[in-house]
Amino acid sequence: MHQYDPVSLRLFVTVCEERSIALAAAREGIVPSAVSKRIAAIEHYTGTRLLDRGRRGVAVTPAGETLWRYARDLLQTMERMHAELGEFALGVQGNVRVFATMSAIAQFLPDDISTFIKKHQRVKVSIDERVSSEVVRGVEEGRADVGVCWDAADLRRLASFPYRRDQLVVIAHPEHPIAHRRSIAFEDTVDFEYVDIMAGSIIQSTLQRHAATVGKVMRYRIQVSTVDAACRIVAANLAIAVVPREGAAAFQKSLGLKIIPLSDAWARRRFVICVRSDASLSVPARLLVDNLQTQTPR
Repeated sequence: MHQYDPVSLRLFVTVCEERSIALAAAREGIVPSAVSKRIAAIEHYTGTRLLDRGRRGVAVTPAGETLWRYARDLLQTMERMHAELGEFALGVQGNVRVFATMSAIAQFLPDDISTFIKKHQRVKVSIDERVSSEVVRGVEEGRADVGVCWDAADLRRLASFPYRRDQLVVIAHPEHPIAHRRSIAFEDTVDFEYVDIMAGSIIQSTLQRHAATVGKVMRYRIQVSTVDAACRIVAANLAIAVVPREGAAAFQKSLGLKIIPLSDAWARRRFVICVRSDASLSVPARLLVDNLQTQTPR
């Protein structure tokens, strides 16, 4: 059992996540040869190859996949143990890694987490921006403790809890043909050129799917990665965009944007907090989830 020490297991998990010994070493702040030596020791102890090494990185063997799964669970258990023991001595402390969508980060999540940190100053919360599918996969694989995304994502293998709501709107230049509308159905906007925000995101795939149901194809004039950039493209009257209302409101006055709510039922979104299981949460993660659920408005 001494070959399965926590340091070696953590390094092995990091290599599996990065698919590269060099990248794993950089992430952990050690030299690649030290990582290779520890993994070789585990392979010698188990008597089986865990990684297939190649010029472009490593591939995890079936045996490696098994160890990866158990190592991930074991390390998370040890982290929860450390957090719960620390609670008795110094109050709750530990690290919580959150994967969240751009919409959640741009609107309400940072303020909600700030409220939590003020209550639990010994807890460090890191936030990584990901599209919904990556949020779900990150939580499933244990790379994130908590995920925040639109409930339209595939959450079947996770436990989820209600969080916040928002409204998708169309933003347009004041001279655009739809600028005078008080609300609009998505179908009535498809013939216009759009800004593609975060290609591959669940919002964009939803728009494309609903366009297809009316026999049309989205036409994108430019692709950007942030709501900020999309608002500036719209302010130049180059295209229209669908964004969360709160994200658009931040730029409405300075850029002179017109905000038109989408009348479609799917445009009123519900966000959820997702975790691998309620029982798997560390004390800090459990407290964060509870805190996020108490935030208003819903």
